[in-house]
Amino acid sequence: MRKLPVVGVMGSSVHAHEALAVPLGRRLARLEVHLLTGGGRGVMASVSRAFAEVEERAGLVIGVMPRVEEGPAAGTESGRANPWVELAVRTHLGKAGATHDSRNHVNVLTSDVVVALPGSAGTASEVELSVRYGRPVILFGDLDRARHCPPEVATAATVDDVIAFVRRHLPTPS
Repeated sequence: MRKLPVVGVMGSSVHAHEALAVPLGRRLARLEVHLLTGGGRGVMASVSRAFAEVEERAGLVIGVMPRVEEGPAAGTESGRANPWVELAVRTHLGKAGATHDSRNHVNVLTSDVVVALPGSAGTASEVELSVRYGRPVILFGDLDRARHCPPEVATAATVDDVIAFVRRHLPTPS
């Protein structure tokens, strides 16, 4: 068994952004990589479904799950991975921001390359952490948010641009 690189796709947990996430997921599945997301809904579910539906893919759909933060199960592991997650990494960590107890650190540190689709504060923190940890990161969709990013953050107008960036930054096979 050979080791595959990991591409993390970060984005909204509310909006699916299917026009961006579906073609991206399908193309990533053909690159012989694992897909890593936060394992939830929105962009995470859209890209996971598209990746998982490619029959001849080599990689897995990995979901890094936060603890349940509200309700009677607060503080416990989350079991709410979207249906396409094949390997759920259940954590005791929260899902908010770049604080020391956020699972966003795991998302970024486990990824060899990070692709950020439109999202909110959580996605912005994953972009910030990508820069902090020296992970190649590219914004795809809603490029107006790039004006708030440091120059290390690349942008892509098309899925072809994203795939070219990912290929350039994937580690060489060992």
